Amino acid sequence: MKSGRSLQSLAQELDRQRISKRDLVLPSSLIHHTTREDGETELVVEEPESPRRYDVTPLARRQLADKLRIPLAYFERMRTEQPTLLDRNVNTWLEQEGDRHMLRTLDGRVRAVLSDRYRRLDNHDLAEHVLPILGHLDGRVESAELTETKMYIKYILPRLQYEMRVGDVVQAGIVISNSEVGHGTLTVQPLVFRLVCSNGMIAVDQSLRKTHLGRALGSDNSVTIFQDDTLQADDRAFFLQVRDVVQSALSEATFLQVAAKMQKTMGIELKGSPVKTVEVLRQRYTLTEAEGDGVLRHLITGGDLSGYGLVNAVTHYSQEVGDYDRATEFEALGGKLVELSSREWKGLAEAA
Repeated sequence: MKSGRSLQSLAQELDRQRISKRDLVLPSSLIHHTTREDGETELVVEEPESPRRYDVTPLARRQLADKLRIPLAYFERMRTEQPTLLDRNVNTWLEQEGDRHMLRTLDGRVRAVLSDRYRRLDNHDLAEHVLPILGHLDGRVESAELTETKMYIKYILPRLQYEMRVGDVVQAGIVISNSEVGHGTLTVQPLVFRLVCSNGMIAVDQSLRKTHLGRALGSDNSVTIFQDDTLQADDRAFFLQVRDVVQSALSEATFLQVAAKMQKTMGIELKGSPVKTVEVLRQRYTLTEAEGDGVLRHLITGGDLSGYGLVNAVTHYSQEVGDYDRATEFEALGGKLVELSSREWKGLAEAA
């Protein structure tokens, strides 16, 4: 499993962000887009006191382009080649569309452009409700991280373990992830942690997913600014439900069910060429050539030409991936392989 930041570091950054972030809900007519000489973009917001400028993150730019139905490739071409044309296009559509948007800001930057119905399920509140529960379970946070788009908490419960074969022990765990910027749902998923190589496999088909959709916020032609204390009361009841799901996901029954599915892949013999097997995997799940080479290397060095060996090659490779979000996707890919049907496995196992 890819290592991240310490739990102390996570808590400190969550506290810092809680103080720094602001949410604004406002009509599009109060937003003005400008492109600087260096190619970076700004949104000027007509706030009650005075206009305020915000830098715009790449993710927020993509979301703005999507909301205005401007193809991203064209948006980016205008930004780099014809910035005046980009500003004229964006501001024309902002003025005419008449929709209300939520701008999520942090450290003076717009980090997300979302619907006014977006429900804010914030990382600080999630951690505040979940970490005390985990603290009473006699386990450990194996990995945690805050990326540009998500928060992750990966927790292992060593007392729940299962021997896949002699000397190959796995332990129960969960991964809790959330995005404050519209880049995914709040998710609680069972996790299997393999001691031999510290691999983590996420059981993607057994999870709670909560979309960030709520009631529309604000209704007039003004700017509504939401600070953190506004959010806490709104979501307290929901986070109590998340706590209950966390306890269920760490149950012995859930863990044994996932471990048994994983164990069944030991009986799937990779009869074809390992190179071809990984090539089929790469095409099916849109891996890069370098990622495919990495999985193949772990499959060969692991010496286990079975479905189980392929699952572990995928999850082991995740530890080499530089981007934490992408590394987590490889842990989830291992879980997807475990859930494949016999027909789907045949396409991988007999590739030649």
